[in-house]
Amino acid sequence: MNNTLYLECSAGISGDMFVAALLDLGADSDVLMNVLNHLPVKGFHITIQRVKKAGLDACDFTVHLEQENHDHDMEYLHGKTHEHRHPSHEEAEHVHPHKHLHEQEHLDGHEQLQEHAHPHEHRGLTEIFQIIDQADMTSHAKELACKIFQIIGEAEAKAHGVSMDQVHFHEVGAIDSIVDIIAAAVCMDNLKIEEVIISQLNEGRGSVRCQHGILPIPVPAVANIAAAHQLPIHIMDCEGEFITPTGAAIAAAIQTSNVLPESVFIQKIGLGAGKRNYERPSLLRAMLIQTPTTKKQDRIYKLETNIDDCSGEAFGYTMERLFEAGAKDVFYHSIYMKKNRPAYQLNVICDESNIEKLEQIIFEETTTIGIRKIEMERSILDRIIQEVKLEYGIVKAKQCELPNGRRYYPEYESVAELSRKYQIPYQQMYQKVLIDCKEMLERNSNR
Repeated sequence: MNNTLYLECSAGISGDMFVAALLDLGADSDVLMNVLNHLPVKGFHITIQRVKKAGLDACDFTVHLEQENHDHDMEYLHGKTHEHRHPSHEEAEHVHPHKHLHEQEHLDGHEQLQEHAHPHEHRGLTEIFQIIDQADMTSHAKELACKIFQIIGEAEAKAHGVSMDQVHFHEVGAIDSIVDIIAAAVCMDNLKIEEVIISQLNEGRGSVRCQHGILPIPVPAVANIAAAHQLPIHIMDCEGEFITPTGAAIAAAIQTSNVLPESVFIQKIGLGAGKRNYERPSLLRAMLIQTPTTKKQDRIYKLETNIDDCSGEAFGYTMERLFEAGAKDVFYHSIYMKKNRPAYQLNVICDESNIEKLEQIIFEETTTIGIRKIEMERSILDRIIQEVKLEYGIVKAKQCELPNGRRYYPEYESVAELSRKYQIPYQQMYQKVLIDCKEMLERNSNR
């Protein structure tokens, strides 16, 4: 089954919030730190810790830079003075020199670079792609990281009226963006996320101070990304910038749908903390979800035929082929035909789409000359199959939803494999696996 991620962006999205949320979902921090520690980039270090935000326990991912900036200084960003003030006690716990693309990392054309000189070097997309290529990460993660940077580069080029090869990142901001984006790609790859649903991105109102002055919210880069990639943005009554260009680019690069299914099973929840302090707490909630594999009511077909002159070997081979071709179930039962001849009735349960090829197999592999077709209604329980990591091995288990609760069924092959491995009778191993699976799955669903 696909790993589907649902991002609840009620307080917007930024690069650090996204990475923190995925780490809280279970992305391997050791894998991430190994990649970041070996980047051919200097001038930063990382902390990953638990923090309280609006009374909720959340993960915090912070890129500490050697250069000071005002990204989380609320008075600087939204006040009327350029002077830096001392942060409050609450802000002091979260204020870190962490930049987003439209501030010190703001992209500049060559003319703008001459006009706004900085004592730091600037990196173009080509240099950044080279850094990503040298990183110790999978090809899939590299591809995603480059895609995110490409989206930002296109948005900034449009905002400044320059070509892509004229877009440059200020050194300090580039470090921060590189780390955030590579971290996001590594975590996505580590969790093996295949589909991402983002139904809405909440953004604030007002203006924010950037490198080139006061800009309206959403800032040009965010607006350009939203327009180019059809991101669903909702403007709230709250003052403040909730969507950063890095966050918008990540959302644009990974989103596969903006429609949340009518009903889902929540497998796990991750909460990523942001650094800014607005009226609405900076929290990004990420959920690993699964949709029920089947509907509660559906229609299937039964194919049946009576056979009195076929060998047991032929019956066995026919069953194998039918299952391989998509039959939901295949079974035989004994019958007596005319003149009291002992025989077997072959029954095949299948979807309508598979009828033709399954009938062809039955005609090819048995001696029958006719097959009956019966359309049937059935009622089924919602169910999902999950892999559960237990201390003694990985087990596949089916989770079914009943009106009065859940029921769990460990898959036969998983239990049999553990029985052979530990030389424990199947029934004894089944009971142990059942208890442990139920405990683990219920604990995860209640997080």
